[in-house]
Amino acid sequence: MGRKGVDSLEKGLEGKVVLVTGASSGLGREFALSFARRGCNIVATARRTQLLISLCQDIDKLNNSAPASLQGCSNSRLLVKALAVKLDVSQSDAVVDAAVGIAWQCFGRIDVLINNAGFRGNVNSSLDLKEDEWNKVITTNLRGTWLVSKAVGKRMREAKRGGSIINISSIGGLPRGELPGGIAYSASKAGINAMTKIMALELGMYNIRVNAVAPGLFRSEITAGLMEKDWLNTVARKIVPLQTWGEIEPTLTSTLHLLASDTSAYTTGNIVIIDGGQSLPGVPLYSSL
Repeated sequence: MGRKGVDSLEKGLEGKVVLVTGASSGLGREFALSFARRGCNIVATARRTQLLISLCQDIDKLNNSAPASLQGCSNSRLLVKALAVKLDVSQSDAVVDAAVGIAWQCFGRIDVLINNAGFRGNVNSSLDLKEDEWNKVITTNLRGTWLVSKAVGKRMREAKRGGSIINISSIGGLPRGELPGGIAYSASKAGINAMTKIMALELGMYNIRVNAVAPGLFRSEITAGLMEKDWLNTVARKIVPLQTWGEIEPTLTSTLHLLASDTSAYTTGNIVIIDGGQSLPGVPLYSSL
């Protein structure tokens, strides 16, 4: 995409209201900041409210707007650029719906939903994994994504505005990217991929597009320490066709911008893999790791 195309894409994002779950750290925080830099209004949701307030303050600096409010706003604050809303996606349908309702009331709409909240869990074989951890992973990743999508989607339908729902999946949920030791995580992400396609079929009549992004390993505040390990870079050179790990900005965020924008008005039901070819089947016969 040339400079003209990039400018057109970014202009098309300006003023959109973007709700990001799991925005207090890691990928979610980076996603929120990236959309804010393109002129979007941000609803940042997560369990850790102090981190959300810090994020919203950073966004306010970017947009030269008033400080973010937490869990509500008055009618005079409809032009706020950043709003922090406490949300644990593993809670009940009613709790999730109420949190989404706060965001919708403040901005009058939600144009884009980024379902990023998730939980990896510990590395355990399927024989050693505890039921409680299985339930936590599935409840957070799969059920939580469905509940937030449900709460946002039904409001989009009623408002007859359309919108874009983007689910953050993983190469671990792909048939070509199984992760030994991560059965619950992989199952939850595979479920998200199936849910993405079914919701795309069901919501298309309301002009609501549903897509998913399946990233490989990316550098973030959570993985920064790991990325400094020499052995990990050696692994990248051996098993990743592009011979490096990804950077969130712009490698991952640019795809989210495209799926969120009206440029992708005819794109729905896709699982976009962004992993430098990491999950492609193949064995490096010329060398061992």
